[in-house]
Amino acid sequence: MKKRIFGLVAIFLFGSMVVSAKNKTEKFQVKGKCGMCEKRIENAATSVEGVETAKWDEESQNLEVSFNAKKTSSKKIQTSVAMAGHDTELFSASDKKYSDLPGCCQYQRDENKTQMNHGDSSECSHEKTTECSDDKSATSNSCCGGK
Repeated sequence: MKKRIFGLVAIFLFGSMVVSAKNKTEKFQVKGKCGMCEKRIENAATSVEGVETAKWDEESQNLEVSFNAKKTSSKKIQTSVAMAGHDTELFSASDKKYSDLPGCCQYQRDENKTQMNHGDSSECSHEKTTECSDDKSATSNSCCGGK
C-alpha cells in the first residue's frame, strides 16, 4: 500500500514539473491610464492562445502575463496589446488605433522612442527587432514601414 501511494505521489510530482516547465510568467511595460485601459489591455493579452492570466497595474504601467511558452511568446502578446491601441516595450500602437481610444485612455506617447510599429498587421515576417523601422505614421501598415 505504501509503495502504491509513493508511486502515485511520484507520478503526480513528475507530471506537475512537466506541466510547469512550459508555463512562463513575464512582466513588461504597457502604456495606459485608467480602468478602461486595464480591461482592454488584459482582454487583448488573454485573447492570445496560450495566455492563462494577464494583470495590468495602472500605477507601475506593467502587465504581468502567465502563458504556455509552447503556444505563444511575449512578442505575440505584446503585438496583440499594441493592436488594441496600447504601446508596449516592443511595439507601438498605430496612430489610428491610438486615436480611436476614448479620450480618458489617451496616454502620453514617447515619440522619440524607437519601437517596432505593427500598424494593422498581425505579426512581422522576420525575427530580428533591429530590422524594423521606427515609422509611426498612420499610413504605415507594417512594422517595416510598408515593406
